[in-house]
Amino acid sequence: MATTAITADQVKKLRDQTGAGMMDCKAALTEANGNVEDANTILRKRGLASAAKKAGRAMSEGSIGNRLSADRSTGILVEVDCESDFVARTDDFQQLVQHVLNEIEKRGDAASGNSDAWLKDPNGPVHKHVAAAIAKLGENIAVPRFVRYAGQGYVGQYIHLGGKIGVQVEFGGVTPAISSREELTRLVKEIAMQVAAASPTYVSREAVPADVLDKEKSIYRAQMESSGKPAHVLDKIVEGKLGSFYQQVVLPDQASIREPKMTVAQVLDAAGKALGAAVTVTRFARLKVGEPAA
Repeated sequence: MATTAITADQVKKLRDQTGAGMMDCKAALTEANGNVEDANTILRKRGLASAAKKAGRAMSEGSIGNRLSADRSTGILVEVDCESDFVARTDDFQQLVQHVLNEIEKRGDAASGNSDAWLKDPNGPVHKHVAAAIAKLGENIAVPRFVRYAGQGYVGQYIHLGGKIGVQVEFGGVTPAISSREELTRLVKEIAMQVAAASPTYVSREAVPADVLDKEKSIYRAQMESSGKPAHVLDKIVEGKLGSFYQQVVLPDQASIREPKMTVAQVLDAAGKALGAAVTVTRFARLKVGEPAA
């Protein structure tokens, strides 16, 4: 009898359901002739899928954990998801969030590389904390992603909606002389709240990938195909529409949520003049509980 070929997608699906190791999943799938549900049952019977009956349930609740070093040079955001708001509010769940933050902090600079594999490693520290919490709280729990910034600038954070949205922003140009100024504190909070509310995608126009721009331009051109306008006129119209696109997705181009007549770039410029230093946003991250990663 021919052996059923086991695909990487099947192994991933089974691992996501059970939390069991890759080789265990592959062996179970081989035994089950590629049937994921049967393989799930095999793993559970072998005691290799303690969280199997919880897996697959929707996780739309949870919390964004955050940690910031005293000197603002290092910041961590982590998303921890669960099924119900009731569990998300328990001390046990909040303790899990702190345990995960501790593990990311301990991993240090290595936490920036291949973080997805590290989070899901069945023998890794995060997975062990999560498995223990699942056993205690009786809900499906996962740590889908985290963000860690370190040593490249001044880090600010903002937590919104009782921990459902977390924002981390890194600023360049912050010198020791201005790091304790009230104007900087206000600016950091304002920019972080901007990211939380307006959900920009890019830190600058230059950061927008060429293929994204090409796609936008092709859409605008298609919209005007039958207009009969000459090519040079169409080019100007496309550039104008691109400006509107930038205003939606590029942080400095967005209208300020505090002062809609100003752009974020103008807010940064005004703050820089007040501080006597050119302060820029070098990168940012926005995590929302239950939202698919970009």
